[in-house]
Amino acid sequence: MSDTEQSTFEYDPDANHPYPDERLNELLPIVTSDPEIVTYLRAQNVNAVTRKRYSDHGTKHIEIVRNRALRLYELLKRAGVECNGAREQGLEESFEPVILLLAATLHDVGHVVHRDSHSYYSIPLAADILDRLLSDLYDIETAVRVKAEVLHAILCHHTAETPLTTEAGIIRIADGLDMERGRSRIPYEHGGRGINTLSSQAIENVRLMPGDDVPVLVEIEMINAAGVYQVDNLLKAKLDDSRLEDEVRIVAVNTKADDMLVERIEL
Repeated sequence: MSDTEQSTFEYDPDANHPYPDERLNELLPIVTSDPEIVTYLRAQNVNAVTRKRYSDHGTKHIEIVRNRALRLYELLKRAGVECNGAREQGLEESFEPVILLLAATLHDVGHVVHRDSHSYYSIPLAADILDRLLSDLYDIETAVRVKAEVLHAILCHHTAETPLTTEAGIIRIADGLDMERGRSRIPYEHGGRGINTLSSQAIENVRLMPGDDVPVLVEIEMINAAGVYQVDNLLKAKLDDSRLEDEVRIVAVNTKADDMLVERIEL
């Protein structure tokens, strides 16, 4: 994997990662093929997109958040940034990407209840799924400790709660990094013209790479000034109080607009 890996990054189990990934490789095919999880990822878009005309919160969103969480984790690990969630639970380092995988996959299941306050609804639903999955893989103590960290990361992916772990901060930022125009395709095609839809339509590309003076550089390409809302309102709120404010640099550039009302934003 190159240092200039773009938003098309997908976790490669055969790559030379800077972290132990045996547990991640064991769990990934289980999570991505589990019938209950697969159905949840489809069902959670009904309230979000079909009924509320909101941006995508289904299968594709989860794939993007999962990949970007692992990419953020990889860049942070290469730079020597430590995770505290698994460690403070007495878990091995190899559980760090496991926590990220599970939290990224299940963070939005609460949408099946309602879009509003969905992060809180996600907790009991994800807990039931985790009880079933983890009991087949780990002893009771390990399963409970992994579950605790996953639920914490799920709860903190929205800005109402403050992440207490690096893992939770990674999930929070990764969720905000799914912002390209494809995410708003469905509501846009159905006539949705709210600020979330229009601002997402303005984001052309997102790239995650090593920074010169920070572990992670996020480059965002906008094609008009509406993208400012995605960057300055939504993503900035995710970065604030994430525990990773000093580790991630965000640069957004307006590259194709004629008006050039906003040429560059840097966080």
